[in-house]
Amino acid sequence: MLSFSEVHAERVHRHIPQEGKTMDDIREHYLAWLRDAHAMEEQALTMMRGMLSRLENYPVLCARMEKHVAETERQAESLRKLLEGRDSGASVVKDTLGKATALGQALGGMFADDEVIKGVMASYTFEQMEIAAYKVLISTAAVLEDTTAISIFEENLAEEQDMADWLFDHLDQTTRIFLARDEAGLPARR
Repeated sequence: MLSFSEVHAERVHRHIPQEGKTMDDIREHYLAWLRDAHAMEEQALTMMRGMLSRLENYPVLCARMEKHVAETERQAESLRKLLEGRDSGASVVKDTLGKATALGQALGGMFADDEVIKGVMASYTFEQMEIAAYKVLISTAAVLEDTTAISIFEENLAEEQDMADWLFDHLDQTTRIFLARDEAGLPARR
């Protein structure tokens, strides 16, 4: 007789839903997570665009953010198409709430003396959430054998990981620029 963990491992390995769960239940989770990921990309666009308008003294950071805005626009579009191809649309409510949250964060940052540092920290944290979301989507798409989506999720995941790594690797440089400008009495917050 197999133990519970052996039975569970076998179900996961064979992609068999657990008792009481059907592939339709898994698909519903998948579509909800896909809508969440789309809303997250829309939120990221709002956050980055708000921050970009205030990074004139940080040209390296600004250039990398502009590149990631283009990547994120493509990601949001690819997720929207995946949703439409699965007879599901993006969630207008989730997209709107995500954008409103990002706008609130951007507006709140405008009043912080260290806006650029807090913005980079928030961006790095947000990238980590996106990375986790894509890992969940890849795993669920594998269970559903949605190979088309897996390649899209993997590409998006790689871009999010690259951006998170870039932000982390440049946090020291960005901080030093901020501190040098602040010490010299130059505008440092943007």
